[in-house]
Amino acid sequence: MEEVYRALLDTTRSGEPVALVTLVETKGSTPREAGAKMLAYSDGSTVGSIGGGAMEARAISDALAFLSEGESRLVDYSLMGRDGDLGLCGGEVKVFIEIVMPKPTLLIAGAGHISQSLAKLGTLLGFRVVVGDDRRDYATRERFPTVGRVEVVELEELVRDIDITEHCYVVIATRGHEHDEVVLRQVVSTPAAYIGLVGSRRKVAAIFEHLLGEGIPEESLVRVHAPIGLDIGAATLDEIALSIMAEILMIRRGGTGRPLSEQGNPLRASYLE
Repeated sequence: MEEVYRALLDTTRSGEPVALVTLVETKGSTPREAGAKMLAYSDGSTVGSIGGGAMEARAISDALAFLSEGESRLVDYSLMGRDGDLGLCGGEVKVFIEIVMPKPTLLIAGAGHISQSLAKLGTLLGFRVVVGDDRRDYATRERFPTVGRVEVVELEELVRDIDITEHCYVVIATRGHEHDEVVLRQVVSTPAAYIGLVGSRRKVAAIFEHLLGEGIPEESLVRVHAPIGLDIGAATLDEIALSIMAEILMIRRGGTGRPLSEQGNPLRASYLE
């Protein structure tokens, strides 16, 4: 059991979704007692056991299906030995297959002042925040006390040192456009759910022109949100961070960014048409 809990903690830290399979009820003769646990990963590997045999194999198969759907379920398996049953033990079991989704990761490339505001707000909104910068006096726990991870990392090696998955939202906010370009060149080909670049239209255009000239496909750059954030008239660092996080949440939750009053207020909606 201890190995299951250790593996679950490691998985949570790594940002990988996993299915926690637990025997919650047994009747009659069964290979394991209630409380037995097992982890099932998306590649089919497992940690722990709920009894082995056909019943466990079916549980793993169901866990993989539920992982793809992102939905937890309670299932019943029979081991009575009848046609279609999963064993001959003579019992029945209830198994809860809980899909444990990781916290989304907010990866901030650059540890300047805007990054401090972003880190605070990202943490408040439930993101696992990771900050990376090549300046030791900036990438410190003192400047980012609430984040999960602060790394002093060469920006040219950001992707090697920090894993970027489909659950990762990347904000590029380094100290200069040449450093922004170094980071964007790496992350644009990753499966990140969101890539945003802080900067003016002029700066963004210059970076895009350079990267296109290097042969980076246009369709890769199209997915970059730049200039970054929603247009809320932000002026202060905290307001800019709010506009960025609002855009990230819009992407994550499938929102539109439109004011709700234009969608749920028929009088206002008709007036604006």
